[in-house]
Amino acid sequence: MATVLRAVLAQLNMRVGDIDGNLQRILDSSVQALHHQQADLVVFPELSLCGYNAQDLLLRDSMQIRIERALERLCTALPHNLHVLVGYPWLEQDSRYNCCAHFYQGKIQSVYKKQFFPNDPTAFAQRYFKPGHQALCIDINEIKVAIGIGEDIWQSAFIEQACTAQAKMIVSLNASTFHLNKQAERERMLSHHAQHAQMPILYASQVGAQDDLIFDGGSCTVDEQGNLRQRAPAFTEELCMVELQFTHSTSHVERGICEPLLSEEASVYQALMLSLRNYVEQNGFKGVLLGLSGGIDSALVLAIAADALGADKVQAVMMPYHYTAQISQDDAAAQAHNMAVDYKTIAIAPMVEAFSQSLAPVFADMPSTANDTTEENLQARCRGNILMALSNKNGYLVLTTSNKSETAVGYATLYGDMAGGFALLKDVPKCLVYRLARYRNSLSSVIPERVITRAPSAELSPNQQDADSLPPYETLDEVLRLYVEEEQSAQTIIAQGFEQEMVMRVLRLVDISEYKRRQATLGPRISKRSFGSDRRYPVTNHWQRGD
Repeated sequence: MATVLRAVLAQLNMRVGDIDGNLQRILDSSVQALHHQQADLVVFPELSLCGYNAQDLLLRDSMQIRIERALERLCTALPHNLHVLVGYPWLEQDSRYNCCAHFYQGKIQSVYKKQFFPNDPTAFAQRYFKPGHQALCIDINEIKVAIGIGEDIWQSAFIEQACTAQAKMIVSLNASTFHLNKQAERERMLSHHAQHAQMPILYASQVGAQDDLIFDGGSCTVDEQGNLRQRAPAFTEELCMVELQFTHSTSHVERGICEPLLSEEASVYQALMLSLRNYVEQNGFKGVLLGLSGGIDSALVLAIAADALGADKVQAVMMPYHYTAQISQDDAAAQAHNMAVDYKTIAIAPMVEAFSQSLAPVFADMPSTANDTTEENLQARCRGNILMALSNKNGYLVLTTSNKSETAVGYATLYGDMAGGFALLKDVPKCLVYRLARYRNSLSSVIPERVITRAPSAELSPNQQDADSLPPYETLDEVLRLYVEEEQSAQTIIAQGFEQEMVMRVLRLVDISEYKRRQATLGPRISKRSFGSDRRYPVTNHWQRGD
């Protein structure tokens, strides 16, 4: 006769530092899993009590005190007839561990300490945690269940531990960060390990966003043949039920709801919406504002912001100067109307001319008196001042609009278009910006077609186009991908057919722009290697670029 085990994977948005709030989410979800879904087991994400990634909050003395109180509360308040797995940090003899507690019958039955840590620059796990050295299996309905946390499930050594212990299934607690196509990578790994171990794997993951990190959820279950049997919706909180049946020698996983995988454009768009929404709401901003130029980048930022927060919490400001084309002003106004956001026009000519007049006597004594990037940057900095002044008055967060391609080569102005509190497109290459704009218009047409089809320009000088200063974006983005994300040398990139002079010029721009990126605001990470904690290069850098 088969033994049935009903498990709920609690895909929740846990908040860093909000131990009381996270505790209440665990209690509420456990009650719901038991009474509405008749669960035997509920699994919460990695470090769910303190939130992920808590960083140096983990080092504070009060963290341990608050965690101890939370664990005591869980012992008394969780349903006694429900098995519950909860992740938390624990300090023991001056060593800190990433732990999972098994709650049942009003007490902690056992504790597992995470054994393996990724070489992941976004987590700094080894700064905070020591590895455990003991595998753990628990019994639920006489089914032996192996417990893992995060990186454990990626390691063959952990899978071998579960097999040696004669476990019947594996449960993995996770707070896995998002990047493009990450879910497919996870599921391939889980399928491979499940087939090797000949046992089902339950994968519970966090959803939400924390600063630059995004957690897409991705909670899922694979059976002992490696077949996907359940997948939670991405970027959404969900209590995911899965029913398993075990006999003496086999297991069967009932097919649950398998949400379809999102397209690349849909997954990035939803990731950016989630990141912005969490950042604005959890940091107490009333809304957001941005400079709407009539160009593609600000058009996409406006669309994401309005979709994420609602039109009533978004303000767009057109700040024209002499070089701003009339079609840019028309298209900006049209999109603002399409999305029903608050829209203002503030001309910057009086401010730019006042600066120019004040500086003219000083500039007259300098070797070059011709207009150059100095005058262009004055325009951008006047716009930045306007946006920051509005932000100070109304408590709205300023969104910058530079994309990853521009950020890489320094095609942005410090204290100008880089001024703001959140860089929504910081990790989005220019070509992907266009794809996302097309994707958004496929849902409903809000971005004027001309914004997508016209040649990109900063409009800081007469008839200026990006192509005057940069290679075509299709070429630039691929060179940047190879150099920044793949860490390939100049010679390796050139050997793939790219023109040598262009490659060396692009790589030089990337290297000399590090000082700008150090002063840039944070933005959501959607690639395997973003500008931030992923990639740390010295500002003063004399490395040979051909290497």
